[in-house]
Amino acid sequence: MRKTLLAEFTVKPGFETRVADLVADFGRLVRDEPGNLVFDVYTKESNPRAYWIFEVYEDEAAFRKHITAPYGRPFNAELTQMIEEDGSILTFLNPMEGRDQS
Repeated sequence: MRKTLLAEFTVKPGFETRVADLVADFGRLVRDEPGNLVFDVYTKESNPRAYWIFEVYEDEAAFRKHITAPYGRPFNAELTQMIEEDGSILTFLNPMEGRDQS
């Protein structure tokens, strides 16, 4: 079963450019991971400092490899200093089975 999540955070004022660069660099690494299917970054239209990152991995094993990748810890350590929350807020998602989602 695929592992799907939404990571949310809000950038502190003054760190917008650095976070955008950091997330872009991290995204390139994550998208190259063998088990990553989606790593899409969004900002809220009414507040571009509010980020949503939608991630999909082939399965739990692929997600576990992602969270233990050597570049994850440095990314999170730097990001945490520049966001309003203590860390990204993660929401794990399950597909709604048996329903037409079109």
